Amino acid sequence: MPLHSGSRLGPYEILAPVGAGGMGEVYRAKDTRLDRIVAIKVLPSHLSENAHLKQRFEREARTISQLSHPNICALYDVGHQDGTDYLVMEFLEGETLAHRLDKGAMAHEQVLRYGIEIAEALDKAHRQGIVHRDLKPGNIMLTKSGSRLLDFGLAKYGEQKPDGSASSELETLGRPLTEEGTILGTVQYMSPEQLEGKEVDGRTDIFALGELLYEMSTGKRAFSGDSRAKLISAILTSEPLPVSSVQPLAPPALDHVVKRCLSKDPDDRWQNARDVASQLKWISETSQSKPAAPLAPARKISERMIWIALLLLSLVAGGFLYLRRPAHQVPLLKFSILPPEKTRFTGQLAVSPDGRYVAFTAKSLSGDISLYVRALDSLESKRLPGTEDASYPFWSYDSKFVGFFAHGKLKKIDITEGPPQTLGDAVAGRGGTWNQDGTILFAPNFTNTPLMRISAEGGTATPATQLNADRQDISHIWPYFLPDGRHFTYTVNTIRDEARGTYIGSLDSKDSKGLITGKRSIRGEFTTLGFLLFMREKSLIARPFDLQKEEFTGEGFPVAGDVGFDGTYHSFSVSRSGVLIYSNLDPTRTQLVWMERTGKQLAASLKPGGYVDPYFSPDEKSLILGFQDPVTATTDLWITDLSRQNMTRFTFGSGNKYSSLWSPDGKQIVFSASGRGTFNLYSKESSGAGTEQILLETSEAKFTDDWSRDGKYILYENEDPRMKYDLWVLPMSGDRKPFLYLQTEFNEAKARFSPDGKWVAYASDDIGRSEIYVRAFPNARAGKWQVSTGGGDQPYWRGDGKELFYIAPDGKLMAVEVATGDAFQPGVPIPLFQTGMTPAVLVGSDRNQYLAAADGRRFLINAPPGEAAFAPIQVIYNWHSMMKK
Repeated sequence: MPLHSGSRLGPYEILAPVGAGGMGEVYRAKDTRLDRIVAIKVLPSHLSENAHLKQRFEREARTISQLSHPNICALYDVGHQDGTDYLVMEFLEGETLAHRLDKGAMAHEQVLRYGIEIAEALDKAHRQGIVHRDLKPGNIMLTKSGSRLLDFGLAKYGEQKPDGSASSELETLGRPLTEEGTILGTVQYMSPEQLEGKEVDGRTDIFALGELLYEMSTGKRAFSGDSRAKLISAILTSEPLPVSSVQPLAPPALDHVVKRCLSKDPDDRWQNARDVASQLKWISETSQSKPAAPLAPARKISERMIWIALLLLSLVAGGFLYLRRPAHQVPLLKFSILPPEKTRFTGQLAVSPDGRYVAFTAKSLSGDISLYVRALDSLESKRLPGTEDASYPFWSYDSKFVGFFAHGKLKKIDITEGPPQTLGDAVAGRGGTWNQDGTILFAPNFTNTPLMRISAEGGTATPATQLNADRQDISHIWPYFLPDGRHFTYTVNTIRDEARGTYIGSLDSKDSKGLITGKRSIRGEFTTLGFLLFMREKSLIARPFDLQKEEFTGEGFPVAGDVGFDGTYHSFSVSRSGVLIYSNLDPTRTQLVWMERTGKQLAASLKPGGYVDPYFSPDEKSLILGFQDPVTATTDLWITDLSRQNMTRFTFGSGNKYSSLWSPDGKQIVFSASGRGTFNLYSKESSGAGTEQILLETSEAKFTDDWSRDGKYILYENEDPRMKYDLWVLPMSGDRKPFLYLQTEFNEAKARFSPDGKWVAYASDDIGRSEIYVRAFPNARAGKWQVSTGGGDQPYWRGDGKELFYIAPDGKLMAVEVATGDAFQPGVPIPLFQTGMTPAVLVGSDRNQYLAAADGRRFLINAPPGEAAFAPIQVIYNWHSMMKK
């Protein structure tokens, strides 16, 4: 009969029932002598009524009570009262492994941890001559301190039936087939010798342990059958699929451990639980170990031979050679990762070298960008604190750190601890890579800079490559270390179209070799499967590559299409083991939409495309804007008739064209173009007649901001690597000699003349984030007024000069009433509506993306289309199976 709260069994006071099963009922109780909480198990009548069995049980129970191990639930006492036999055990708080497995497969770190603990507990018991014989998920408790084995040894002393059964009852598929009312245990986890009624020993528990490891790793049972007879037959005759074919993220060596545990013949299994624990520890240590410190040259050959020997041993023992498995065992696997709740991806991502994690940046609904990490065997993404405004993440060789760029710095962060550490300066960083010796290569800027080399501990960065004058290099970006940690691929951006592309370089030399040339921007990554992955237009291509000869050995084949591209960065990443991730999100894809001041959408102008830097004609009936060709990824200028919504190409030739301005008289268009290397200023008649004329050429990159209403001056940004972005003025009459307007140690950009030409509104990051300021013109020292509060980007004047607009960090369009005249007086910023744009946190990282009509009642917003919020990250395993044999 069930016991009631308050009743007693000897000195034990029953508090509440905990559970019940074939082996009896369990209660939470209090030991009144020692004032501690214990678990009381009341034994079933078939034990208590059999005198011989009862005597034997009590003797063996006392033996088990002497077992002392941190992963075995302690047995304190055995008692009898009023015809009731009971056990007194340690009370554990947590959940059973059975309950945990109801949620699916477990993380591989947990599988290895719990597997080691269970194996060590079994080893302790086996050395005392005790066999569990009923090892199953329901008899393992998971607590905060680790796993504990329950009911240890109780099944050892039952009377074995010849057929190993207790009933002929059929069970339905999907439920564990248990032997209710008997101490034989659970059919689902029985070994072949148990089912056949043969003698059992510790190797019987090892078979059950193999089934547990399989189920924890895959979320599926090793053997199944829709009836009791079919299940028994499966255990006796069939082999389960390898763990890695069901769960590709599992460590390959785990296949070998589990397979040997599940051998039908006990002599073919691991002969003791200690060996199983040792194997699991080895897998855990090798999957989590950090790279060793650099060895002296004299030791390199011996170290290499050791690694070769270990590799050969692992191939024999566990089958690490992924590609050699039968195709049906390792199928092509694809799945998607959605952004964290209330965020959307930015398209910047990186898979860890061990293929277990993904790092990515995501933008919240308020416009904040942060770095996240997600384990590929988890459904949760973890935001890394202190990584606000992170961009272009990359991993350390041991997959424990993520490098990234933020606030003009190169940083790193431990994914388990944090906070971020600053390693050095990196304005507008364009990619990094990290080798096993702790060396980081990174691109500190987008123009006029080679790759730089720095220690992962920080310090002084030194050039790792050299800009090639004959090739007319503009920049070196997107480095990626090859397996030897000395050679690397990188993208060379040059004036000469035929020389652009992916090159291979070395830490030991400034020489380089072209691998894929004749393309505008190609980012290459290598996998130890033997392929170099790179982009060909919008498709991701894998091509066999010989590292020793530094050349391709076969034809390439496509593995993904429509890979995202932001103008310089292709959104894909591949691990050493070949796990591939990519995004279809195209950050350059936007849509021009008319919005009222109230936030009401009026109409879309043009279909979605790669638009940038729109600028009104004087009558506001047309636009000049940049448009990126989706095939060549080159940006040219197009004129758009807003009433007819048609586009006419305005510029041609090589290079990219940005930041175009329409002259106040409507006759000319001035723009920035990179056709001669760095970005210079050009002019062309707005009618399209004639050719482009050089307006200003210097060694620094220049981007136009605004043209004064009287037509006398052009404001432009000058990219000085030492002083960042400064504001300069180009007179449009006389000798046209430019003069400096504003230069500080910070960035100043996106400047706009007031309609009367007396003031300039601009963005600056002098307080660590972008804010909007106003200064007098032409004397910038006459005063400075801050207009935005809490961050701002992209200022724009209303036609009468009585209001300023800007984009807040959360993407909202803000309006500020201003008074001008002899002095400038800003009012309080008021939010108008959500634009969906991501403003810059640091000035100079993007261009202007909206226009305000002269009356301030309508706005042309150039923001990502709505579907961009739903673009997932795509993950592919065994993508190399797509290669045609």
